[in-house]
Amino acid sequence: MSMSSPFESQDDALLNDINMTPFIDVMLVLLIVFMITLPVINHAVKVDLPRANVEKIKKDPQAVDISITATGQINWNKEAVDDTQLAARLDTAAAEEIRPNIRLFADQAVEYGRVAYVMTSAQQRGLSKIDFVLQPVKNP
Repeated sequence: MSMSSPFESQDDALLNDINMTPFIDVMLVLLIVFMITLPVINHAVKVDLPRANVEKIKKDPQAVDISITATGQINWNKEAVDDTQLAARLDTAAAEEIRPNIRLFADQAVEYGRVAYVMTSAQQRGLSKIDFVLQPVKNP
């Protein structure tokens, strides 16, 4: 005779398996959460990037020069503007019969979010021709 409690039965010894149901439930909930948040994360600005060749800036009287300093200050043709003034000027440029090209001068230390803000503001108004102006690399 073995020493066993009166509440213990022979069937309890057979239940050695791990219950996988809660684990599967948690995994399905995580899968659903990721499926819902994935389209939100993939919010990217579509830009038609130019080839790697370097060209001189052509004189274009209709082009608009937008520069962003390292501190995030936005300049419209070398004149400092805030976000509301930028929106108003982009609206004016978008209303023109021939929409101007935008030449974007961004300091290399500027936050990417600030550059993305200017790009999306222009693209929302139909100004999709955005040129990134870079410093040419000096050959040694």
